[in-house]
Amino acid sequence: MTTAAQIAVIGLGAMGYGMASSCLRAGHPVWGTDLAPEPVERFRASGGQSGKVTDIADTLDIVVVSVLNADQTAAVLFGPDGVAPLMKKGAVVVACATVSPDFARAMARQCSDHGLHYLDAPISGGAAKAANGQLSIMAAGSDAAFDAAAPALDAMAETVFRLGDVGAGSAMKAINQLLAGVHIAAMAEAITFGMTQGVSPEKFLEVIPQCAGTSWMLENRAPHIVAGDYTPLSQINIWPKDLGIVLDIARDAKFAAPLTAAALQQFLAAAGMGMGGMDDAAVAKVYARSAGLTLPGEM
Repeated sequence: MTTAAQIAVIGLGAMGYGMASSCLRAGHPVWGTDLAPEPVERFRASGGQSGKVTDIADTLDIVVVSVLNADQTAAVLFGPDGVAPLMKKGAVVVACATVSPDFARAMARQCSDHGLHYLDAPISGGAAKAANGQLSIMAAGSDAAFDAAAPALDAMAETVFRLGDVGAGSAMKAINQLLAGVHIAAMAEAITFGMTQGVSPEKFLEVIPQCAGTSWMLENRAPHIVAGDYTPLSQINIWPKDLGIVLDIARDAKFAAPLTAAALQQFLAAAGMGMGGMDDAAVAKVYARSAGLTLPGEM
């Protein structure tokens, strides 16, 4: 049985809330914090701990950072109200945002300067798997960092990949996001292309998941289009950031990534059309509007 650890989860979005709940369900005292008050109150009502994380930082064993990007990660760790300098030596930061490998290594060095372990630990699996403690975590760091983070990892993840030194986790996440973003854009292109040939989105969803052209992203996102429901489980706005990171890494490696660039343009177009806060399946609307098509749920 895992010994109870004092855990804080910073960022209670769709993923962070599920991760915090999974840690709580595993029997750990968990503090949850977010800029939005609603998820914080909801987490407290479900049994989470209350109070400012900075007030109890020196008691924490693990801080899980589940925020949007590198800037937010740096701010919550080392900004004016940063938690890292207040944490006790030997504690661990588990950083889950999609960032560049170089940024992950820089954060690890700063944490080490404060006597902290750092786990470069991007996540995959979606909100439902986060809520059920079934995430895949692409983790990289020292053996000591893995040992320190084990109570949280065991609670949050179905699979933890140990990928080597800090930076390797973020590199693997970039590879995953390249594929995921391209697959979503390709799904949107295919489902709307089908409409030009008289294939309804409903028939597309019946047939293609049983054929070689399917993907996990297609099977997960196409139902949103068929239902005409773009409630954001993963927002359009995520992809300009994540695919931008992929292209930045590729540029540094002198590697051409034309499919990534093409997918990025479709997500940028969707954001420019005011759909940034919608579910990322809404990228299909870019194709539909260009072709004069009417998607399910639209008049």
